[in-house]
Amino acid sequence: MTGQLGQLNGPWPSYTLFGRRWAGPGRPASTATVVAILAASAVAALSVPLDRAGLGWFIAALAGTAALVVARIIRVPEAIPAAVRRDIGHGSWDRWFWGTATVALLATGTFRAAGWLFTLCLLTATLTGALAITHGRSLRSVAMTYLLAPVAATRGGLWLLRGATRMRGQGSAGVPIRVLATTAVSIALLAVFGGLFISADAAFARVFEAAIPEIRPITIFRWAFVGGVTAVLLTAAAFLRAAPPATGDLDRTEGRKVNRLEWAVPLSLLVLLFAAFVTIQLTVLFGGNQHVVETDGLTYAEYARSGFWQLCVVTALTLVVLAGAARWAPRTERTDRILLRAVLGALAALTLVIVASALHRMNVYTDTYGLTRLRLLVACCEAWFGLVLVMVLVAGIRIRAPWLPRVAIAAGVLALLGLSVANPDGLIAENHVQRYEETQRIDLPYLSDLSPDAVPALAGLDSEAYRSCLLMVIGERTPEDDWRGWNLARETAREVIAEHPEDSPAWCWDQVNRY
Repeated sequence: MTGQLGQLNGPWPSYTLFGRRWAGPGRPASTATVVAILAASAVAALSVPLDRAGLGWFIAALAGTAALVVARIIRVPEAIPAAVRRDIGHGSWDRWFWGTATVALLATGTFRAAGWLFTLCLLTATLTGALAITHGRSLRSVAMTYLLAPVAATRGGLWLLRGATRMRGQGSAGVPIRVLATTAVSIALLAVFGGLFISADAAFARVFEAAIPEIRPITIFRWAFVGGVTAVLLTAAAFLRAAPPATGDLDRTEGRKVNRLEWAVPLSLLVLLFAAFVTIQLTVLFGGNQHVVETDGLTYAEYARSGFWQLCVVTALTLVVLAGAARWAPRTERTDRILLRAVLGALAALTLVIVASALHRMNVYTDTYGLTRLRLLVACCEAWFGLVLVMVLVAGIRIRAPWLPRVAIAAGVLALLGLSVANPDGLIAENHVQRYEETQRIDLPYLSDLSPDAVPALAGLDSEAYRSCLLMVIGERTPEDDWRGWNLARETAREVIAEHPEDSPAWCWDQVNRY
């Protein structure tokens, strides 16, 4: 007897390359998912300015987020319902926080003009985006998301293609033709009536010219490049959200345990080394100005630089050591838990003292030589290290702290957003303006290299010659913006610069380029 009797219900064993760990969604992408990803890619292609921070990045972030929300909410119904359901997690509740953080990081380009700051926010947005789409809770799960992204983009492309061809299988053979016809009619209507409006009103013509760029080969290439990259990224993200890989093993916070002496002895010796360093160097660590004055041949630069970077490396390596000990040290017996709290707590506390030392050295150096971008970023990183160490001490109360990695990352993201709100280039400019009032010395080459974010602070400089010079140089280095690259800081800077014209541009450029 041949043929099929009755209805067969799955799910069935997976025979794909990835097996049960990443079987895939098992159904084509919904029509709404295909349309949403294509529409978001088109929006990004038309709006993202590749050469600067601007409003277009924020618009593209909103469009991409909306596309992923649509792809997650609207699903294709199963043709044959499964008899057994596999409950696969699609992310923890905090994924909304990570998604919002991603959009906020990309939105900084609308308000801050500093390219280095926006680049840092853009790189951090990839991390928060990975945290938003992954269902794992550990850093290893996030790292796996990065590694699987190319595979997800490839499989997701086939997934979207099956979803696009699925229209014909729903009895809608004429859907593609109707879509093309609708698109053609829309373009024709916009072209005819738009042309009439442009010829009828000069103001509307100017707005149209500002909104629609001149079509050149480089413009078409940019559209294709940005749209293609966005489509690949959104496809990978949508596929990972629809069919996340089974990474439960990676979320385990504990690994194979080692013997008590195997970890306690080396870490106890490390604690003794830290204690000896802090004790012997106590005067050097916190002597400050008095230590510099009383030591022959020691300058503020040598005091601040001597050992600063080494102390930063020590802090970072200590966090790695603490993470390894928390994973491999046994904690089943009461003695193990007491020993773990004592050793790791002492190590974290002593490292906090070293963090305070590094921050103090940088503060002395900044007071003497002024604030720079590197000094500000290093100080912020050291402060974040200190906050993580405090979290480690808090986690030691219950020994087990699966929340620690994500909370530490969240603190870093919030710190970066806070730094963006504080306007780092503006803070640097304010610091140098105050120092000029006290010392009558100014670093024109460095200040002229700041972004338009610094213009409001530089406008308060006492010297009219230096003020006009700096504003002129920053203004000439500030490009004109269309709506894609519109930026609040650049717009404000142009207004301030127009109020302070420079009378001697040749002298100004000589002063700026003297080094």
